[in-house]
Amino acid sequence: MKKWLVLLGLLIIAIIIVSGCLGSKTPPVSHPLVPAVLVDYYRTGGFAGFNDRLVIFDNGVAVVSGKDINREIELNQSDIDRINMIFNKSQFSMLEGNYSARHGSVDVIKYSISYHSKTVNAEDSAIPPSLQTVIDELNRIMTLRSMFERTPQPFTTILN
Repeated sequence: MKKWLVLLGLLIIAIIIVSGCLGSKTPPVSHPLVPAVLVDYYRTGGFAGFNDRLVIFDNGVAVVSGKDINREIELNQSDIDRINMIFNKSQFSMLEGNYSARHGSVDVIKYSISYHSKTVNAEDSAIPPSLQTVIDELNRIMTLRSMFERTPQPFTTILN
């Protein structure tokens, strides 16, 4: 009987040791991709004294900052598609790098827009029409920031 207890005890110890080795593998930790900047937009100067920035990431997160606000908003995929469409339609990649106002111009607003690693700088009175469409859209996104604080509507609903 003593032999059986010893064998049973050894068997239980062996089962415990082996069961620890048969555990499930820990799943590998996935590291989410860091979002890339889709649009980086600065608006400075002018009579109003603008000093605003809008950064839109490819994952739909947008950050609006300025003198009186620092806000994060989420854009959905159709919003991102719309932004890409506006940049493509304006042939942003074909634009020159700088559009400067005449020397001595006062109270001009300066714009710096980066999209897909291309940057275009422009000043009021020297903005080509295709770039004006992009600026209008980016300004609209920036001015809608207060609406996001009041209503949970999707971005595309507000734009349309």
